Amino acid sequence: MASQVRRELFAMSFETLRSYLLSKPAAAETFPFDEETLVLKVCGKMFALLNIYGEPLRVNLKCDPDKAEVLRELFPAIIPGYHMNKRHWNTVILDGSISDEEIFSMIDDSYDLVVQGLPKSKRPV
Repeated sequence: MASQVRRELFAMSFETLRSYLLSKPAAAETFPFDEETLVLKVCGKMFALLNIYGEPLRVNLKCDPDKAEVLRELFPAIIPGYHMNKRHWNTVILDGSISDEEIFSMIDDSYDLVVQGLPKSKRPV
């Protein structure tokens, strides 16, 4: 119990997560599904989803399928993407058990995968 409380003290905040997501070139936030599911898009394509009221906070991120499996084995707080294609998306539970640097790296990978899938003419500079 004490370790759970301690972990939550170090969990990434919503504002830190949101700020990092929005720092990506051409990133835009939308609420296409409901008033609590924040979707981050680049050029109209999703690269992150999160429930703004979730406790603990969770974020769905796109991931290379092979890397997704490795991350799920390494981190109990990473599970197959909730309501997403489980081969290509992970849900990351921000309970403090994964470092901010690792979370930022997963966000970078998600964003990069989506940008690589865009036609070159639509990719942000």
